[in-house]
Amino acid sequence: MPWNPEIYNKFKNIRYQPFYDLANFIQPEKGMKAIDLGCGTGEQTSILANKFPEASFLGVDSSAEMLEQSKALESDNLHFRQATTEETLESGEKWDLIFSNAALQWSNDHEVLFTKLVEHLHPKGQFAIQMPVQPENKLNKILLELVNEEPFKLYLKGFKRESPVLSIDEYAQILFDGGLEDIQILQKVYPIIANDHETLFNFISGSALIPYIERLEGDEQALFIQTYKERIAVHFPKLPAIYSFKRILMYGRKGA
Repeated sequence: MPWNPEIYNKFKNIRYQPFYDLANFIQPEKGMKAIDLGCGTGEQTSILANKFPEASFLGVDSSAEMLEQSKALESDNLHFRQATTEETLESGEKWDLIFSNAALQWSNDHEVLFTKLVEHLHPKGQFAIQMPVQPENKLNKILLELVNEEPFKLYLKGFKRESPVLSIDEYAQILFDGGLEDIQILQKVYPIIANDHETLFNFISGSALIPYIERLEGDEQALFIQTYKERIAVHFPKLPAIYSFKRILMYGRKGA
């Protein structure tokens, strides 16, 4: 997937607040072996490594474009590796902290995935995950409606990416069944205030729009983008607009 760090980082401040909220759940432990799944450019992993200097951090991401910027951030307690979350799980390694900020929404079958992730925690290991609640976020809903319509259904050969994000109840059950304690799960709105519709388009163009745009070319791509922008304008008729972007944050700690 051709991630563009420059586009993604246009909204760095907006994307960082949930990261800090998630990081605040983590309890420092001496010698903690930690992994950041979907670390992107590595900037947030570097913040964690500085916040917990006695821990050893590994940042993992599947995008070579994103990881290119991480090279300058490596240190004695921070390293990076190109791999998917699924490939990382196949290694069989276990961790004292599994952390992921706004990345696991790209992995499928969360019931299986999250069960496996919890299994890869050491006793007393910590689990801290944050993701956008895609099924409830308006820009995602507009996008899914559009790809189900013609001519875009034809252009995309029927491709659509249904969100794998589960309900709070379902995540709570998975974490509980995995032996996690001190479980904390919450949904929080991180408002985006947009002075124009282009801002809202740019926000989603750096993430959820990517798998659709990469499947279209030329006039088909141009029409898709134009139509999507028009739909955004219809759904956000008042400017400046507030986009109530919802995220789910979860934390738990494995029993001894």
